[in-house]
Amino acid sequence: MTIEEVIKSSIPLKPHTRTTLNIMYSSRLVEEKISDLLKPYNISMQQYNVLRILRGQKGTPANLSTIQERMINKMSNTTRLVDKLIEKKFAERTICESNRRKVEIVITQNGLNLLSEIDPLMTKCNEDILNLFSLQELNTLNQLLDKLK
Repeated sequence: MTIEEVIKSSIPLKPHTRTTLNIMYSSRLVEEKISDLLKPYNISMQQYNVLRILRGQKGTPANLSTIQERMINKMSNTTRLVDKLIEKKFAERTICESNRRKVEIVITQNGLNLLSEIDPLMTKCNEDILNLFSLQELNTLNQLLDKLK
């Protein structure tokens, strides 16, 4: 289905507009599928992103600015996301011993367990979303999207 059909445009779109709308619309479709996958686990995509960032720290605590700079959605309220994860026992907040003003966040075993349960489902979801593309097409798409960034 073309983007013109989706938005019911009776006039052809200019290439730049068509591409921008296609990227935006496709992004929303992917986000909806991932949100649906995460819904039974009672976490948002942004919370999932924070948990993956914390796991990637390999036991080293992260501060809020480290998490914020690694977030996919830079508009997220990192403090609120971390508070929700702490409330759900997926992360812990500690005070840095060398600098009492510095707050550090680590993933808990519960958080690691949750990710290990979600990981295979997310891998399958990603594959299902992109199953119409060949490996070569995926590589090309990634190169083009990297160029866009």
